This record gives sequence, C-alpha cells and structure tokens, in this order.
Amino acid sequence: MKEIRIVFFRINRRRIPWAVTRMALDRRVMKKARLDFWKLLGTGTGESFTVKDADPFRWGALMVGDAFPTLAHWKSRSDAVKEFRLSPISVHGSWSRKSPFNQVLSPSEASEMKSWNGRVAAITRARIKWHDNLKFWRAVPPVNESLHSSPGLIKAIGIGEAPIGLQGTFSLWESPTAIRDFAYRSPAHQRAIAQTKEIGWYSEELFARFAVLEESGDW
Repeated sequence: MKEIRIVFFRINRRRIPWAVTRMALDRRVMKKARLDFWKLLGTGTGESFTVKDADPFRWGALMVGDAFPTLAHWKSRSDAVKEFRLSPISVHGSWSRKSPFNQVLSPSEASEMKSWNGRVAAITRARIKWHDNLKFWRAVPPVNESLHSSPGLIKAIGIGEAPIGLQGTFSLWESPTAIRDFAYRSPAHQRAIAQTKEIGWYSEELFARFAVLEESGDW
C-alpha cells in the first residue's frame, strides 16, 4: 500500500557541515529505495522566502511509496525528529511536472478522506519565475503574518529544494475548518491569490491538504 511520509530532523551546530553533505549523498539513497516520488528538503522560517530565512538546524525528506529508507544516519545524529504519515484530501497542481499524491488512494478511499475531521497538514510549493522573484518577495510578508496569526495553526515552516526559486510551506492545523478559514477568509491570502492570477509569477505550483494519519516525535 502506497503511503506519504514527511520527516524533519533537528540538528546541532556541529552537524551542519555533515547535513549539507548528506543532502547531496542521500540522493543516491532515495534512488536506491525506488520510491514513487521523493524530495530532500531544506527548511526556513518562510517569512520572506529568501536565503536569509534558511534554518540550517532543520532538514527534511518527503517520500511517497510502499517501502521507505530508514534514514537511520539522520535519526542517530538528530536532537529531535518529527515524522508524519499522511493521506491526501485534495491536491491541485504539480511538483517537478508530476502529480505525486494523486495515485496514493483508490477512488473509494479518496472519497472517505473528504469527511476527515482530524488534524490536517498542508504543503504549498511553487517554482517562481526568475523575473518575478522581487514581486513575489514583496507579497509574502502580509500573507506570512496572516498565516502565523491564524486560529487553529499548530506549526508552519518554509520548505525548499533550493535556496531561491523553489519555495514552499509545510503547515499543520487542528482541523480542516481551520485551514479553510485561512484560505478563504484571510484578506491577505485572497489578495495574494488575486495577484497570482494577475501577475502569473509561478511557472509551476502545487497546493495539497492531507489527513494526518500518524504523528510522532517532536520539533
């Protein structure tokens, strides 16, 4: 049975050079695991989605498949590990020209997920057109402020495959209602959606909501 897992590793300062090296070497680990889809992730505050937001103390991995590498080398060197097992509720868009989450559930399972009422995780990811980076960065702060003050938000961090241009957010919410209220009732978020349609600053984008089936560890 295919599953979606995302895991974050918190390290100390002396492990940072090791972590940077592993981000390159672990591409081989992921390929050998024969996952359907995977991404090694850096993280950040998500306040401006520029290099200054980067958090060198937290790294992550997103995996889709039916068997997963243990990543024991990360876990043994981490001060904290936070892991989630997810099931898709709704997915819009693509990631690296793929739709990695749409084939996880059967049609009947996907229908059942629509009535999920527990904790929800959301992943947003965008490939920003280089000539629109400045416009995007100016639009981020109001949305970020609205996000972090939203009722029902448990945690939100920036995620990315590269320091600039491939940006995203992982957020954890108390309920589907909480994330819907942010998405459709936040004036800042609605303005950002309108600007996205008007300016078209993404060459690729994805927004996905997931039921949190299992959650372990700490941040």
